[in-house]
Amino acid sequence: MVTNATTIEEQLASLTRAIEGLTKHVQKQDAQIARLINKADNADASHVMGKQVKAHVEVETSAKQHYTERDKYAKELQVSSDGLIPVDQLKEFIEETIKSKIEGSSKSSLTYSKTYTPRIDSLKMPMGYQPPKFQQFDGKDNPKQHVAHFVETCNNAGTYGDHLVK
Repeated sequence: MVTNATTIEEQLASLTRAIEGLTKHVQKQDAQIARLINKADNADASHVMGKQVKAHVEVETSAKQHYTERDKYAKELQVSSDGLIPVDQLKEFIEETIKSKIEGSSKSSLTYSKTYTPRIDSLKMPMGYQPPKFQQFDGKDNPKQHVAHFVETCNNAGTYGDHLVK
């Protein structure tokens, strides 16, 4: 029975390490994607192909770094032959996990996904355009009035080429 408990504990620790490794990898990939998007937006049309090759190399390099970091992280925890982890090492592991979670939550903008297409971001606004003032629905007022105001504000908005017009 003790063997099963140790095995479950080992599996839990292994899964925890795997999840943390994947979380770090996703955060790095999000940051890299954001950098690449910024580079692509700022690039001239004649230099796009060269930059795509460079971006591909950057992605491959970061993937290799991820695997070496994951292997290093797995080797850091020293498990005894009984399947036990020293208390000091476990304490340090928990502290590092908490720190990484706190740092990850402060950088939540990296994992933010937009609910609209990239075409919306590329729309150009005319000179002097002021976006309409929307109010966030707080749940206290009449929702029908809130929706009616939104529809009235946006009803006559449209596009003309890449420009948003009203």
